[in-house]
Amino acid sequence: MNQRTEKSPTFSIELFPPKDEQGEVRLWQAVDQLALLKPDFVSVTYGAGGSTRDRTIRIAAHLTAHTGIPTVAHLTCVGSTEAELEEILDQYKAAEISTILALRGDPAGGPGAPWLSTPGGLDHAEQLVNMAAKRGDFTIGVGAFPDGHPASHGDFAQDVATLIRKEALGATFATTQFFFDIDAYKKLVSALAKAGSELRIIAGVLPVTNVKQLTRIAELGGTPVPKQIAERFAEIATDDAAVVQLGIEIASELCTQLMNENVSGIHFYTMNKASATEAIVRNIGLR
Repeated sequence: MNQRTEKSPTFSIELFPPKDEQGEVRLWQAVDQLALLKPDFVSVTYGAGGSTRDRTIRIAAHLTAHTGIPTVAHLTCVGSTEAELEEILDQYKAAEISTILALRGDPAGGPGAPWLSTPGGLDHAEQLVNMAAKRGDFTIGVGAFPDGHPASHGDFAQDVATLIRKEALGATFATTQFFFDIDAYKKLVSALAKAGSELRIIAGVLPVTNVKQLTRIAELGGTPVPKQIAERFAEIATDDAAVVQLGIEIASELCTQLMNENVSGIHFYTMNKASATEAIVRNIGLR
């Protein structure tokens, strides 16, 4: 991935593999629009429970081959044996994808559901980081949670210690879950620095374009929506255009705050839509 200058955070976007042909058309339309902004990298997710693994591999490979934009491919422990995970790493390497985001992944029932081990598989992202590091030639990223990992039940010290262990195993950067509270981000970055970590922390930002979708993914990921923000969206929930504009405004404000904190990078959870992210990037002068 490209390195930022002191005054210029990296700009990146996240996409998810679509479920059908229409969704794939929309995905590539968004890619074409966002590619004009020259993002530093694009990441491609797995679906819940690893359900879109094959599409993730195919789309990540296509992005790398045909857009020239560096691609970060997600890799999770869900539903795969160690042998299958090693095979996926080999597929990424063959597709000239050199950066992965190593995650445990959510159980098929969602983040709050019990974790079900896959026979012959892995149970923790740390194991996945270790595997990828031993395969060699990968830059390895991990997830970070300013509002706390759902599985840590509010144990902030545990979250920090987990990131430190992943760094020791070979991770060099972390991309955060989206958040709305700048103080939560600052607390995490400060705690890691005090612990001697050199992990590069990329801040995840969600441009809200749909109130119901915001509520659902916030509940799934354990991200609290501040009362004042929830109330602002509730007042205009039936006006789609107003929701998009408010989402752009709130995300632009957060990004400006992050840039004032010399954030290393800003990563947009695009939900496979381009216009809101494009507007925010231009608002804050990233491109």
